Amino acid sequence: MRILLDTCTFLWLILDTEDLTERVRDLFVDPDNEVFLSVVSAWEIAVKYAIGRLDLPGEPRLYIPEQRERHRVQSLSLDEQSSLQVSALPKIHNDPFDRMLISQAMMHGLTILSPDELIQKYPVRIIW
Repeated sequence: MRILLDTCTFLWLILDTEDLTERVRDLFVDPDNEVFLSVVSAWEIAVKYAIGRLDLPGEPRLYIPEQRERHRVQSLSLDEQSSLQVSALPKIHNDPFDRMLISQAMMHGLTILSPDELIQKYPVRIIW
């Protein structure tokens, strides 16, 4: 399975919080799955860290790539097709970061691991 981590899911996984379901943990550690973190999530983390809305054990510019590599999570670049697909999405979710993740999942055939109920209203596969 090809998996795209929601930003909160990635953070909960690397910080090993209790917010995760057992199913999500199992999918994350399954070596047969390809797991991705979008550059959009990296951007969201950096923005929230910079404005004081997110506390991390280290600066995002070092901490996030280090944790991605440690947990064998691949980086997913933002491509033009995914960027433009956002304009075709129904106006269900107002969060621009989440809308871009939805668009990337649709364009790349990825399953999103997310607890966000609004994302579940889009025509994209969600697991939680």
